[in-house]
This record gives sequence, C-alpha cells and structure tokens, in this order.
Amino acid sequence: MISISDLKLISEARLIDAESLFDSGRYDGAAYLCGYSIEIALKRKICKTLKWHGFPSSNNEFEKIKSLKTHDLDVLLSFTGIEEEMKSTFLTEWSLVSNWNPENRYNLSGTVSENDINQMIQSAKTLMKIL
Repeated sequence: MISISDLKLISEARLIDAESLFDSGRYDGAAYLCGYSIEIALKRKICKTLKWHGFPSSNNEFEKIKSLKTHDLDVLLSFTGIEEEMKSTFLTEWSLVSNWNPENRYNLSGTVSENDINQMIQSAKTLMKIL
C-alpha cells in the first residue's frame, strides 16, 4: 500500500518535476509527468473518499479491485465522489488534463506545445487544490 500522505507528496513532486521540465523547454516530458501528478492525486482522493489508509501497489492488493488498476483519469475520477463537481465547476481545467495518457511517453518530441503544457500545468495546480 502507498499511504495517503505519500500519495500527496508524490503527486506534488511530479507536478514540481513537470514545472522543471517546462522551464527547460522539455514540454513532452512535462506533460507526461503532469498527467501522473493528477493520476496520483485522484488515487489519493479515492482513498480519502473510501476511508482507506492507502492505495494498492501490488498485484495481490489489486486482486479484488481490478477496476482501480488503471491510468484512465476519467475512470479514477468516477471513484472520487466529486465527479459531478469536477465536471461542472472545473470543466475547463479537467478537459485540459483528462486527455492525458501514459502511452504518450512514446510520442516523438515536439508533440506538446509550450502553450498546451502551460495550460495543463496551471489546470493541474487548480485541480490539485480540490483533490
């Protein structure tokens, strides 16, 4: 299990990493890590909503909850208890981050523009406050 407090630290660290890559002009890597920051924040919110002490991290721990072994941000959001609020109050921000996919790691450099990742990072910062 990954503790709730560790999930918070990890999600914040990934966002800081994304900002560092952005500042270095490494926009594709910044987008990749920015997406992970939101994924981990969503998993933390799921733990809080379900009153879990941590999020599963091994295959054995996922045995009974395989639907949570995903990187799909929309699926994870559906387990947080705040999907309606997120999509009504923060639709613009959610739209800018929810298209993230870990498979983007295989994209060639130059796929993500400076403006796109800047908006994604700003949106992630906003969303992290409610997650």
